[in-house]
Amino acid sequence: MVYIFVMAKTSLGLEENLEGALCYVLVWITGIIFYILEKDNKFVKFHAKQSIFTFLPLWILSIIFGGFFGLSFWYWHGLWYIFTVISWIIWILILILWIILILKAYQGEMFKLPIVGDIAEKGL
Repeated sequence: MVYIFVMAKTSLGLEENLEGALCYVLVWITGIIFYILEKDNKFVKFHAKQSIFTFLPLWILSIIFGGFFGLSFWYWHGLWYIFTVISWIIWILILILWIILILKAYQGEMFKLPIVGDIAEKGL
């Protein structure tokens, strides 16, 4: 059995799967850009919102716990080590989610993350 998917064009003139994947390229930044620029396409809007709601909070948490890539400012009583490890775990999670979400969007899938996907689906 062969499935043929016809990708719709978006208001920006790109195919929706490509634009959906681009929502994740610069994590929450491109999510905001495509959320603002895309007028009609629900697939792209969903991926833009999911990008924002997933990566912005994770990015903020990683900054709080350790700065960029574990450059922690927490030197008090060994908290530096613990917070740096937490920050690295968050950055690894960001990388894994980033790869998965780009691939799923490019494949034309409305792949919903738990909790965040439901929030993105209901919208702003």
